[in-house]
Amino acid sequence: MSPLHALAIFAAGLAAGTVNVIVGSGSLITFPTLLALGYPPVLANVSNTVGLAPGNASGVVAYRRELHGQRRRLVQLGSASVVGALVGAALLLALPNTVFKAAVPALIALASVLMAVQPRIRSGLEARGPLRTHGGAPLVFGVFLTGIYGGYFGAAQGVILIALMAIFIDDDLQRLNGTKNVLALTANGVAALFFIVSTHIAWPVAGLVAAGSIIGGQVGGRYGRRIPADILRWVIVVGGLAVAVGLAVEWH
Repeated sequence: MSPLHALAIFAAGLAAGTVNVIVGSGSLITFPTLLALGYPPVLANVSNTVGLAPGNASGVVAYRRELHGQRRRLVQLGSASVVGALVGAALLLALPNTVFKAAVPALIALASVLMAVQPRIRSGLEARGPLRTHGGAPLVFGVFLTGIYGGYFGAAQGVILIALMAIFIDDDLQRLNGTKNVLALTANGVAALFFIVSTHIAWPVAGLVAAGSIIGGQVGGRYGRRIPADILRWVIVVGGLAVAVGLAVEWH
């Protein structure tokens, strides 16, 4: 690996760590970077997952203030994320990439649309009765499915998670963003451990991504919570739609 390639990977990890904390689509920075540098898709994917997990942990630490009082929610949703991530990681090593390539752009676009119309959907749910503080079975199932996606590929899983929670949970968007960071760490961490045990990792790549994403997690945590809820919502919407369009063009 040349010094220039190492710098590019570190810089991509730094940007991804920052974006992951605020929005949740950092893999769309690191993964294409690794592909452009000549790494095979599956090796790039698993090495990227391993590298970004420490950055997810950094983001959780940066958002620890928003996690106060959320233990029950984190245990409930985190359990669904663990099981889903194990299923997704196993699928990555068992199935061809074409299986998810067709579905991923549509899933990300759907999540972005859900985030855009979240206030209207939430108003309709509130008219039927008070929203739960933990989301209930529909949210748990949605987090499980997102965990499968996160274990398999994971780009923009944060967009999906925060859209689901914003619809089903009555809470501040920044607190939900903190929850999203924990769930993303859970899915990526479980998948990373699975990959470490089950397949080859490009450790220099994973190390550079990790170093950059740890710093990025702190940067995103410092500035992400300063974004007003309405602006954060539309950053997520626009970012998610851009990711969906980019993947649809690249993969089709």
